[in-house]
Amino acid sequence: MICVINKMNYFCNLNIAKMETLLETHREYLNHYESLFDRFVDIDWNDRLIGLTGARGVGKTTYLFNQIKNGLGPNSKPLYVSLDDIYFTEHKLVELADQWVKMGGTHLFLDEVHKYNNWSQELKNINDRFKKLYVVFTGSSLLDVLKGQADLSRRSVVHTLNGLSFREFLEVETKQKFPIHTLEEILENHEKLTTEILKKVKPFAFFKDYLQYGYYPFYLESIKSYHRKLMSTLTLMIEVDLPYQRNVEVRYIHKLKKLITHIAHTVPFQPNITKLAGDIETSRQTVIHYLKFLEESKIINLLHSKESSDSHLAKPDKIFLHHPNIMYALNPKSVNEGTLRESFFFNQVANVHKVISSPDSDFLVDDTYTFEIGGKSKKKKQIKNLENAFVVSDNIEHGYGNIIPLWLFGFMY
Repeated sequence: MICVINKMNYFCNLNIAKMETLLETHREYLNHYESLFDRFVDIDWNDRLIGLTGARGVGKTTYLFNQIKNGLGPNSKPLYVSLDDIYFTEHKLVELADQWVKMGGTHLFLDEVHKYNNWSQELKNINDRFKKLYVVFTGSSLLDVLKGQADLSRRSVVHTLNGLSFREFLEVETKQKFPIHTLEEILENHEKLTTEILKKVKPFAFFKDYLQYGYYPFYLESIKSYHRKLMSTLTLMIEVDLPYQRNVEVRYIHKLKKLITHIAHTVPFQPNITKLAGDIETSRQTVIHYLKFLEESKIINLLHSKESSDSHLAKPDKIFLHHPNIMYALNPKSVNEGTLRESFFFNQVANVHKVISSPDSDFLVDDTYTFEIGGKSKKKKQIKNLENAFVVSDNIEHGYGNIIPLWLFGFMY
């Protein structure tokens, strides 16, 4: 930034000093950043406005740093900024973009965008004004990113970073690479795929650990304190994110906690919405809204029927906790093995496919494939007269025919 008017020198120098502070913070983050593994998100980095959503704790910030450090071209000049930085108490996001472009900047990585008021309008202005600036922003809710005063959905491409898949967990633990397999590959070639994987690793040496603590990358900091940290993360989602992002009144927070505790002790929970509304002393419609908020926050997964899957106000058939790790955090002494299996399958498959309840079995995927989930001795009786139907069995390394090992569905992303 060049200042040519003498009386403005003080203010220009002040702005430069504040930008230098942001740059120094950026350098400090990069110097202390250490990439332990690469996450999978299928992003085209040629898009000029990219959104990255995901729940607290899944590693969005780490993913940004990995891209900054390893994934940009040699002529790039990136800047990472968290939008809760004190800089933004006096400066607008558009000002930052303007100064950064004038300093030769090519990329802006904006973390925690939802903490900045009027973010969507300013991102729209930045995208329209600075045609050679690439902007990547993170938020904790897909709907929160897509809503706002400006219609960013027509300008931005939004991706979701999920928690670690079982495949990614294996890569972290074994330091080996494992390919991603599509659902169709698994259904058609699971016997061949399991043979290749078993040459490199014994899945059952790691599967139970993954179910207990492998979904959120912060397990690498400490396995011993993992569930305590997970509980703290869930508390922040409920006490901070929901009031801030969904305007849930603070006086209702204890009801949400009561609802989650209720679900944790009865999953898979088949809800009686009217009774549940009475239990937590609120209306039926409010309960349905609360369930949707908890699903958006990646605390629970709602399993709908085909008839109700397109309605935001429909009662779900079943309610699962978002991942088995949450089951162990909330109710470690009473984890139901059958629910554990179903929760794992639902979580891993629903991250890449549409999953609804099946009228004949446990799950229907993409309105085409029926899945019955069970243990090692699970039989085909329930699906024997159905087309495109499969038994998903726990505690087996290899499958055969239409019987497929449960753990293999952790290789889909």
